[in-house]
Amino acid sequence: MSGKLNNKVAVITGGSSGIGLATAKLFAQQGARVAITGRNPDTLNKAIAEIGHGAIGIRGDVSSIEEIDKLYRSVEQKLGKVDVLVANAGVYVIAPLADYTEEMFDKVSDINFKGVFFSVQRALSYLNDGASIILVSSTVNEKGVPNHAAYAATKAAVRSLARSFSAELLPRKIRVNTLTPGPVDTPVFDTITSSKEEAEAAKAGMGQFAPAKRVAAPQELAEAALFLASDASAFMIGSELLIDGGIRSL
Repeated sequence: MSGKLNNKVAVITGGSSGIGLATAKLFAQQGARVAITGRNPDTLNKAIAEIGHGAIGIRGDVSSIEEIDKLYRSVEQKLGKVDVLVANAGVYVIAPLADYTEEMFDKVSDINFKGVFFSVQRALSYLNDGASIILVSSTVNEKGVPNHAAYAATKAAVRSLARSFSAELLPRKIRVNTLTPGPVDTPVFDTITSSKEEAEAAKAGMGQFAPAKRVAAPQELAEAALFLASDASAFMIGSELLIDGGIRSL
């Protein structure tokens, strides 16, 4: 079957759930040879079974440069050079400014900012010229939202990285773009609540915050990632693809 990513090697960090998993599934269906990362071995193995198509899973934490290096060495040995990199791994750590701890700040910064920076930097020698890099940000990267100061700042940093990386990688024709979602139906709601009922309530509330009056399905973000990964977006460099249900615009 002909696909938009036939024989491309795609690496997706944080690919064992949510947007990352939906993207991995779609990329594999479109002919890519997919490698995903995740921190939980059980979740990672389950995701690999769902993705199929010979996808591989590599346990790793993007806050560790040593583990990022191991990821790319393993991908090169098993799949070859990388054509698509989706820096998707992230955490959602929110709290009032007065209550935000150093531990919380370090966690969100180490994964959302440092993790993205070094996921790209350490990939450079493993990337094919002409590769597509997709950095996953958030619609709050340009909004002031209570309890989101540190999280939003890391996502604004990600948007900035796409511009700077693009300028540096132009000689290799490597494109770096940002995928910027609004609220998405992912397990993140379970991480900020203490029960399934609270998670569903938080999801419903976030959906009402969006003019679209719902949260996005992970598949909708995967389709956007496919566009950025494929030749269909060849003229997009250092850009932002905003998929947020109208939050920023309306």
